[in-house]
Amino acid sequence: MALRSVKSLLLLAFSLLLLTFSNVSYAYQTPQYEGVEVDNTHGKAKEGEFEPGKVIMEHILDNHDFHLFDYNGHPVSIPLPVIVYSPEQGIAVFMSSKFEHGHTAYNGYKLEEGKIKVVNADGTINEEAKVYDFSMTRNVIQMIVALTLLVVLLINIAKKYKQQGAKKAPSGFQNALEPVITFIRDEVGKSYLGYKYEKYMPYLLTVFFFILICNIFGLIPGSANVTGNIAFTIVLGIISFIIILISTNKHFWGHIFWPPGVPFGVKLILIPVEFLGVFTKPFALIVRLFANMVAGHMIITCLVMMIFIFTKVSVGAGIGFAPVSLAFTIFIYFIEILVAFIQAFIFTSLTAVFIGQAFEGEHHDETHAHH
Repeated sequence: MALRSVKSLLLLAFSLLLLTFSNVSYAYQTPQYEGVEVDNTHGKAKEGEFEPGKVIMEHILDNHDFHLFDYNGHPVSIPLPVIVYSPEQGIAVFMSSKFEHGHTAYNGYKLEEGKIKVVNADGTINEEAKVYDFSMTRNVIQMIVALTLLVVLLINIAKKYKQQGAKKAPSGFQNALEPVITFIRDEVGKSYLGYKYEKYMPYLLTVFFFILICNIFGLIPGSANVTGNIAFTIVLGIISFIIILISTNKHFWGHIFWPPGVPFGVKLILIPVEFLGVFTKPFALIVRLFANMVAGHMIITCLVMMIFIFTKVSVGAGIGFAPVSLAFTIFIYFIEILVAFIQAFIFTSLTAVFIGQAFEGEHHDETHAHH
């Protein structure tokens, strides 16, 4: 709780500073002379001018390439395959480098503000044309890499257990993962699911390690923040929601639609609230993971951007603030490594809690019978 509060305060403070110094630097660079018409593009930056807000959003949002760095004013990136279809232009498959980072159109399409749009014959954007984008974006590529790594690691460890047996001491990477697996089994599975924990352990372990690997990959400079993408967390939340619904029983729904031991007048109020609570559980999973991972990346990016923002005001201010910015960046970066583990654990724990609540009555009744 304290760590989340610190992150929220830092994000708020540096967002305010970002807004303040962006306006100050713009005021310094905008000439205002009496009687002279000035091309004030309503706060829009000129071509090639440093835009902190745009840089931050490009780092957080999905894209059609892996942007590594800029060299002599030119972006250095790894292009990814583009697969698009529109009724006007048909289907097209090519590399994202053909767009030249949004500066040129190719094969009737153009990349504009992260979205691929249809270009008319005269070079204008056709805003009404529908484009179905099936491209291999950096989020998709990184998820495939994370999934491949997850499958390879866990299958190799499973083979070791099958060949050597559980009684032999683990070795290598098996030695590193066994305490984590045991921890999830004991502290999450057995604690929240009781004697039924073995049934749900494959999903709990899969979702924990998948989120963890995606979180760790997201901390690598130039990579994608997959867990900071709301579409990613929505899919995970829906999968958990389906498993929760499958695990429910008549005791669970009985408490939802007719809470026992409650006066009739209170039931009329409580039933809609309880029914709404069924859907707020996956919503909590979705928003918690998404918000925490986005906040961490925004803080780190804002801290780095502060150097350039101060430099626009004064070169001396930028140089003087650089050590402070780097120190805070390194500090938050190490916190984010810890957060990567914490958020994977929290998502897994809450999923187990909600599944346990789904068969809570059955759990209490059958536990005694089982013993």
